[in-house]
Amino acid sequence: MKSLPIFFPMCFLLAASALAADGPADNQSSSVRPVPPAGIALDPEVKTGLEKELRALRAEVDALRNSKSAFVQRYLPDVEIFSRAVELALKEDGFFETKDAERAKQVLDEGKRRATELTKATPATATVPLSWTRLDGPSRMIVRGFRSKLDGSVQPYGIVRPEWIASGHRADVWCRGRSEKGLELQFIATRMTNPDPMPEPGVFMIHPFGRYCNANKLAGEVDTLEVLEHALKEYPIDPKRVAIRGFSMGGAAAWHLAVHYPDRWFAANPGAGFSETPLFLNVFQSEELKPTWYEKKLWQMYDCPVWARNLRMLPTIAYSGEIDKQKQAADVMVEACWNLPESERFELTHIIAPKTAHKVDPIARVEIEKRLATIDRLRSTKPPTQLAFTTTTLKYNKAHWITINALSEHWTPATVSARMRDSNIDLTVSNATDITLDLEADQMPVDGVTLVVRVKDDKHPDGPVPAHYVRRRSDLSWGIRLLKMGDSWEQVAPMESTPNELRKKHGLQGPIDDAFMDAFLFVKPTATGTHPKIDQWVESEFNRAVREWHRQMRGDVVVKTSEELKPEDIENY
Repeated sequence: MKSLPIFFPMCFLLAASALAADGPADNQSSSVRPVPPAGIALDPEVKTGLEKELRALRAEVDALRNSKSAFVQRYLPDVEIFSRAVELALKEDGFFETKDAERAKQVLDEGKRRATELTKATPATATVPLSWTRLDGPSRMIVRGFRSKLDGSVQPYGIVRPEWIASGHRADVWCRGRSEKGLELQFIATRMTNPDPMPEPGVFMIHPFGRYCNANKLAGEVDTLEVLEHALKEYPIDPKRVAIRGFSMGGAAAWHLAVHYPDRWFAANPGAGFSETPLFLNVFQSEELKPTWYEKKLWQMYDCPVWARNLRMLPTIAYSGEIDKQKQAADVMVEACWNLPESERFELTHIIAPKTAHKVDPIARVEIEKRLATIDRLRSTKPPTQLAFTTTTLKYNKAHWITINALSEHWTPATVSARMRDSNIDLTVSNATDITLDLEADQMPVDGVTLVVRVKDDKHPDGPVPAHYVRRRSDLSWGIRLLKMGDSWEQVAPMESTPNELRKKHGLQGPIDDAFMDAFLFVKPTATGTHPKIDQWVESEFNRAVREWHRQMRGDVVVKTSEELKPEDIENY
């Protein structure tokens, strides 16, 4: 948890403001409720025993880290997550009830079992599946690990495999509900023993940890996508048959991941949670917000109603209990979908369990599963011929075969509506100045013709609409890049850029859009601050970050201050 020292307080604040129901008092620094809460003191003898076992496991992990075997390095995160979980719990006061000590013992035992098995793996046996990777293993509940591209830390996730294994299975990514006491130790222990929610026959259920309690936002969002990437490599999952689901805080995560990545999933199933900021806090904890203009602008990053148009491309089944306050999340999204322009409005399916509070009703779940199975069966292997895509930031700039490369005004919704008919594509564009269409060789409904693209700008709806003619690329795929020049759109070479202009682009939008969504480096200031205490804090935080990074990358603490960091270390970072 200390590997991203600034990120976690932000996530805790986000999560606490969303679901704790503390009200306005929780916005005061003098009364804010700590998240996670303070842990309990362990029995000294128990703590000493756990520390001894942890040291033994850490020694095995360190030895494995020094191995030159690619096989060992591939599966080392599956071992290291166990030592990291207990280490963080001991270091960060992460024991909240007496049975957490028992969980720690179970986690350490599994870590040692895996370390021993991986240590014995030789080049001759490296092709033999390890026990926890076998699809015919003794348990359907498996905990896996991957190394994060954000900070090099190992992160856990759980997976429940189907009873029978074939190829091209469906997988549901299940975002978990709020658990303030669910740190890595508790998460791993739970996922080792609890299959809930049990997947349908023939379905994998993937459980991201998501950097604790942040509704899979920021680093939790990146982790979720990396979990899916890892699972697709390790298990026979069809990438076109992945659904995004969740309940409570996990429902909030599902809303977010659905509207921002509408082409990643074949279906979405958010339950309860929250889908926006001001109305939810007013309903859930009677808090009336008075945001500045720039706060309201920035809310558009995560407030899903702004992005409701994207659900036209993604079959969605919302769920709520009739008497659950968090029913408000789906109600808001139902309204947002219906309040789109008349030519685009649609009814969002909302299953409501009668007289039900904050839980998934078993009868409603049967209905949801039936509808998801139908959507899966009816899904097309071809991309949609009609798209309606909205974004407020180039961080989320792509849906299916449309990419927005530049916006007229950031943090104002930009839309691209597209209709493909035979060899014609008609576009209507708002607040975008640079777009790309990209279709694979087999994604056009007709063959051997010239593609005709026409672009209508919403600011000049009655003006002439010139045609742009596109021929197949050398690999038989189709593509065109269109740049707005004055009041008209011109076709440009795909590699063309505006000379000598530094502008925002995907992956380089700005410090707000990019925060904690990719690896970053602490750079030590070269001048003094406005106050000695600021300089002292910066120095201590920088040195702590350097030490933690070095521990994550090298397995020990070699450096004590930033002055001891070698140039090659920075290059490696």
